[in-house]
Amino acid sequence: MSWVYLLLAGLTEIGWPVGLKMAQSGGSKVLGIVMAIGFMAVSGTLLWLAQKDIPMGTAYAVWTGIGASGTFLVGIWFYGDATSLLRYMGVLLIILGVVVLKFAH
Repeated sequence: MSWVYLLLAGLTEIGWPVGLKMAQSGGSKVLGIVMAIGFMAVSGTLLWLAQKDIPMGTAYAVWTGIGASGTFLVGIWFYGDATSLLRYMGVLLIILGVVVLKFAH
C-alpha cells in the first residue's frame, strides 16, 4: 500500500505548482493559492504515509521525480512551455531514475 500512497503523493505534487501558475495567469489568485496549499497538504500527508514502509531517500526521490515530470508535461500541454528533444530526454532520465529506485533493493 505504501507504493500506492507514494504514487498518489507524486501525482498530487503536480497540483500545487499548477495552483500557483493559475494564481499568476489571470485566474483567481486566492483560488489558485488555496488550491496550491491544499495539494501541498494532501501530497505531504501521502508522502508521510508512504515513508512508513519505504526508505526516506527513495520515497523523496520518487515523489519529486513524479512531481517534476508531471509538472513538466502539464506545463507543455496546458501552458505552452517550451519543448525540445533535450528537455524530453531530461524528463525521461528522471522517470528512469524513479523506476530504478522502485526496483533496486
